[in-house]
Order: sequence, then structure tokens, then C-alpha cells
Amino acid sequence: MKVRTPEYLTRTVNKNGELSPKIVATFRAMIYAYHRSTLRPMQWRETCDPYRILVSEIMLQQTQVERVKLKYAEFLGAFPTINSLAEAPLSEVLQVWQGLGYNRRAIFLKRCSEEVVNRYAGKFPSTVSELQSLPGIGHYTARAVAAFAFGIAEPLIETNIRAVFIHFFFHHSDAVNDHEIAPLVATTLDRDNPREWYYALMDYGVMLKQTHPNPGRRSRHHTHQSRFEGSNRQLRSRLLREVLEHPRITLEKLMLLEVEREAVQRNLDAMQREGFLVKLGSGYSVSGEKNRG
Repeated sequence: MKVRTPEYLTRTVNKNGELSPKIVATFRAMIYAYHRSTLRPMQWRETCDPYRILVSEIMLQQTQVERVKLKYAEFLGAFPTINSLAEAPLSEVLQVWQGLGYNRRAIFLKRCSEEVVNRYAGKFPSTVSELQSLPGIGHYTARAVAAFAFGIAEPLIETNIRAVFIHFFFHHSDAVNDHEIAPLVATTLDRDNPREWYYALMDYGVMLKQTHPNPGRRSRHHTHQSRFEGSNRQLRSRLLREVLEHPRITLEKLMLLEVEREAVQRNLDAMQREGFLVKLGSGYSVSGEKNRG
């Protein structure tokens, strides 16, 4: 079956507003052919355990795959089951998470594990609506866990999948909205094998970014990640590291970081509201410390 060019597929969608079964079959065959000829081994692709898949999905948000590969194994070595994560002190979870950044994701992951243990007796819910009701689990993550762990076929869009559909179906367009992409994702979805299909799309998207100007930049949802060095994210990371290393550390000692007092206090206040820290007397500790004696 002839492989269709991006120009042809874009014209077809614009002309007919839909894809014929023949074009869908051709598109799938092309994506699968690339995926199966250039397999990318990853630990989380070798399991259907929803807990392990959730850990990988949370880690992969805004983090490079190679960094996740190392931290994923370390994290599961420390917390091999959802029960072990739910029972672990937050300080231990954050300590293992160090190096990935975006520490709020670690809190969401721990809260999610507690919710599964308390509300579902440790058995992961399998429907998209139940998954999305868990703390920190959004539209994409719920559908990703459903697809990769339970084989549930629901349309989902992430950065690499978005790049594939913009490249093939919006070849000369800018500011493409996900609402325009979603019907095509649904039409081309391999409902008999959503797990492999989405992995195949992601792999093709990675290849496109390496061989073409990133098609994802033509998305309305594309954002440039801000620099970490000198950012408020870096300050928060430094503050958390100090608190982890020195429980009940005082504001005065945190001022040794040579940062404006107002910035330090503002971030400490925010981290208390978000559930990272508690203030015990004049010092700061990771949440949960006061319950540990």
C-alpha cells in the first residue's frame, strides 16, 4: 500500500474533512513499520502494572527520557509497590525524587498512591473517569495509564503524538489547536491495540523532531521551557534540598543561600500551602515530620 505524503494527507483532510479507511490503514502501517524496525527499549514499556506506568508518566512530564530511565529504577527500588509509596514519609519520597525537578509531581504521586490505597484498597481503578479523579492525574495521564495498563482505547495527545499529526495533517499550518487534532487521533486510533499504537506514534514523533524542524512548534499549545539557572524553580529546589538535609532549619540559616529574604519567605509560604513544608516553632520541615516524633 502506497505511503501517503504529508502534503497529500493534508489536502485530503482539508477537502473531505475526514479520512477514508484506506488512508487510515496506510497511515497506521507506516507508523507501525517505523516503530517495529527501530524499537526503543524502556522499562515501563515492559510492564502492564498501572502503578509502574503511572510513575513513568509522572516522571516523563517535562523531563528527558534518559534522566527518567535512571531515576525510574531508583524510585521503584525504594518504593516497589503502591502500598510502599503510600506508607513512606514524604521526606523519603522527595529525597529519592531529587534530580528530576518539578517536586510537586512527587507530592501528587504520593497523594495518588494514598488515595488508591484508602479508596480502592490498593487496587488501581481502571476507568478513565476514576483515574482522572485521583490527585494530580489530568486528562492525558488518565488516558495514558488506561491505555498502557488496561488496553483502554481513548484518544490522547502528548507532545510527540501532536508532532506526528501536525506533520502529516496540518503540513503548512501554524497555531494548530488540539481540538483540530483530536478527531484525527480518534479516527486513526488502533482500538484493538492502543498500547502499541501510542508507543509507535510517540517513537515516530521523536524521529520527526530529530530529522525535521520540530512540527510541535506549530501547535498553539507549544511553550518554551524557561531556563532553570537563576529561576524561581531553582530557588525552590535549593530550599527543599536544605530542608531535607537539615530538618527544622530556620529562616535565618536559609538566608545563607544569599537570596533576598522576601523571595525566600515567599517560597517557603507557598511550599507550606502546597503541602511540601510545615513550620515547627521557628524551623521548617517536610510535611509529616511532626507526626514522626
